[in-house]
Amino acid sequence: MTLTELRAILRPGCKAHLVGIGGVSMAPLGEVLHGMGIRVSGSDMKESATVAHLRSLGIPVVIGHFAESVQGVDLVIRTAAVHDDNPEIAGARANGIPVYERAQAWGALMSDYQHALCISGTHGKTTTTSMTTHIVMAAELDPTVMIGGTLPLLHAGHRVGKGDTIILESCEYCNSFLSFRPTTAVILDIEADHLDFFKDLADVERSFRAFAELVPADGAVVANADDENTMTTLAGLDRSIITFGFGDYADVYCENLTYTNGVGSFDLMRRGERLTHIRLSVPGRHNVSNALAAAAAALTIGVEPEAIAAGLNAFRGATRRFEHKGEYNGAQVYDDYAHHPGELHVLLETAKTLGYQRVICAFQPHTYTRTAALFDDFVQELSQCDLTLLAEIYAAREKNTIGISSRDIAEKIPGSEYYATLDEVTARLREIARPGDLILTVGAGDIYTVGEALVKN
Repeated sequence: MTLTELRAILRPGCKAHLVGIGGVSMAPLGEVLHGMGIRVSGSDMKESATVAHLRSLGIPVVIGHFAESVQGVDLVIRTAAVHDDNPEIAGARANGIPVYERAQAWGALMSDYQHALCISGTHGKTTTTSMTTHIVMAAELDPTVMIGGTLPLLHAGHRVGKGDTIILESCEYCNSFLSFRPTTAVILDIEADHLDFFKDLADVERSFRAFAELVPADGAVVANADDENTMTTLAGLDRSIITFGFGDYADVYCENLTYTNGVGSFDLMRRGERLTHIRLSVPGRHNVSNALAAAAAALTIGVEPEAIAAGLNAFRGATRRFEHKGEYNGAQVYDDYAHHPGELHVLLETAKTLGYQRVICAFQPHTYTRTAALFDDFVQELSQCDLTLLAEIYAAREKNTIGISSRDIAEKIPGSEYYATLDEVTARLREIARPGDLILTVGAGDIYTVGEALVKN
């Protein structure tokens, strides 16, 4: 069935069952559908605050997956983590009930909004989506929002609004963003990643090109003029392209950029015109770039410069993006989601500008395939630290058929240390932490628990 047919089904009174409804992107989907008058039900593997919230809205949620949960529904929506052997999916198929992916459902819903801002890129998606949300909220446009992390402004990773604007973090993994229908497609950067799905960089670029081509003739693609892969990918595209960057070769750019304790301030420019002055509250050159992307996206839907300045100044960061966790023995402890060498490079370069005596990085690689494919790059970036502690690889969705370990990285970095468990990493940090240290817990797995355990004691 096509997205057009899915849109036709998603009407008030329709019964939709969401498998994995407690997930970060499924819960807001359930709320949006419920708000449309659709009779939503769901299932999840465990009780959670999210499940309790959904029930408080009148959405029944079953714990566990059972074929009978889908009896009588008109369609089933699942996350990518739910496979065909799931009892509910098998039950739906046996009874001729159509099954859709989460991204397809968001794509169908997106078509009902005048403005659909979809923020993509190998790095920076969560931060830029969060910045864009701050701006659009400052403009009082009452947006619906879907972010892959928690934004303190929302006290969640999502928001269900009543305005005509929807803002979504848009991930390329498994080509999921190709189910979206952006009116403004933001591309922050393109690198070789998710190589358990994509063949190589060229394959990743093809996916982003297809994403850009989803934009309608009256929409816009917002692109990073400073990222060679992005500009190569978009060459010859027959859509309006609005570029952002650090100089006047871009359509939206900064002038008079200065840093105070690593935090940037600049004049926001558009094709030679000064629009406003921006004072950020998060450090790093990469966040200046993210802010320019968010500003450019907001300008495409007519947001006033004053709201852009106010929104960006109010942004203090998203959860797990250079998030301050606290202090231990005089050392400052921060956590970051960086799990690709490009993200590590940006994080560690920023860390070096902040004036600490030592930068200590406790890093947990994410997936065996990524670690193997980008091994030399990980070694190069982690060598920047004064001390690197390697935790064992976080498997996520994979099994270790490669026979690789974080120990292999540690052996390539003089002075680095390998630990098989997170408890050992925590214990080692307790031993060495001292005033003047910046301790970073880094990775997309559960390494954040190390920093939390450290500051708790």
